[in-house]
Order: sequence, then structure tokens, then C-alpha cells
Amino acid sequence: MSILIIFNRMSYDGTDVTWNGLRLAEKLLDAEQEVRIFLMNDAVDLARDASKPPEGYDHNLSDMLKSIIARGVIVKVCGTCMARCGIYKNQPYFEGAKKSTMNELADWVVKTDKVITF
Repeated sequence: MSILIIFNRMSYDGTDVTWNGLRLAEKLLDAEQEVRIFLMNDAVDLARDASKPPEGYDHNLSDMLKSIIARGVIVKVCGTCMARCGIYKNQPYFEGAKKSTMNELADWVVKTDKVITF
């Protein structure tokens, strides 16, 4: 089964929404599901090395995403959002996170069995 997870929220927004989404991705991979991830809006900071956990937060979400990429997951990040969204506007995405478009996201949605948003 193919599963697309779309992240929209700022990584460190005072909740565990993004952390839980990444944990779900890891568990879906453990269950041998095909997982793809698309980051948009303020979630694009998740794919930037400049994004670090705030003091006292016990998880590095960017490192979690890098670990997921290392497991073979394709991660695409909104190209338009690079300049418009996140705290670290215009900073590049790290290796393994591919700059993408809304057309590519639309294609993924059409070809995916399940779409989950966070």
C-alpha cells in the first residue's frame, strides 16, 4: 500500500503533532508500507539544517526526517514555500529533501492509496 504524509505545521509549535507524524511514518515503514512525505507551509523548516529543537525539547525532528530518508523514503518539499514559509525563509533544504511543486504533489495524491495530513 502507498501512503502519502503531508506536513503543514511548524516543526516546533508547542505540540507533538509533527513528532507524532514522523513516528507514524517510521511505524508504517516497519510494517513494510510504501511511504512518501511532502512538506509545505511552515513544515518546510523540517528539511533545513538551520532548524534546531528549542531548549528542553527532547527530539530533533530534522534528524528524525533524515533517518526516514536514509530508509529510502522520498521526501519532497514545496519550492514556493522555500521563500514564503518557515522561520528560516530562503535557506536551502538538506540533502535528500527534494525541492518540488504543487503539480508533483497533485500527482502523488492521485497515485497514492492513502493520504494523511499533519
